[in-house]
Order: sequence, then structure tokens, then C-alpha cells
Amino acid sequence: MKKSVLTRYRVMAYVTGVLLVLLTLGVIAKYLLEMDGAADFTRVVGIAHGWLYVVYLIFAFDLGSKAKWPVGKQLWVLLAGTIPTAAFFVERRISHELEARFAEDAPATAKA
Repeated sequence: MKKSVLTRYRVMAYVTGVLLVLLTLGVIAKYLLEMDGAADFTRVVGIAHGWLYVVYLIFAFDLGSKAKWPVGKQLWVLLAGTIPTAAFFVERRISHELEARFAEDAPATAKA
């Protein structure tokens, strides 16, 4: 598996996570605080999050299939983009796991 597969997953995890946090704050501002302009903000961020979540799903599924994850782990990673802040924690855990795998697979360098 190429490291670029992990990198594009990480980028989309952060983008999706940030947009979901912004969407959550927008919904709070719209319904609880009844702020002017929150409806427009929520609509725009919601549309952006929705489309980019689809891209996140594609990249996360690609990563999971190449990493040969079990179905349960794959589902957890896919759903992380729907729970505010979960994408950040799942991304960190997955990155550490796969970085360790890349380090194991790297050929040992000869020391002079």
C-alpha cells in the first residue's frame, strides 16, 4: 500500500471533521441561539460537508480495503465523519497504526 493512500485519507478526515464541527456550531447558533445569518451558514456548510463526506467515504473505503481491515473497523472509520470530533481521533489512531506498519515494511538501511 502506498503512503499517498493514507495521506489523502488524512486530509479528507480533517476537512470532514472541521466542516462537521462548523456545521454543529451553525445548528446550535440557528436553533438554540436564534442568530441572524446562521441559517445561510448552516446551509452552505451542510452542503459542503455532505459532498466532501462522500469523497471521505471513497478514500476511507479505499484505505480500508488496501489495509485489509475487518468489516467492523471499516464501518467505524466510515462513520467517524458523522460524529463531531470523532474523525480527528479515529484519524490519529489509524495514522499511528499504519505509520508503524510502513516502518516495519521499510527495508533496513545499512549503517556505515
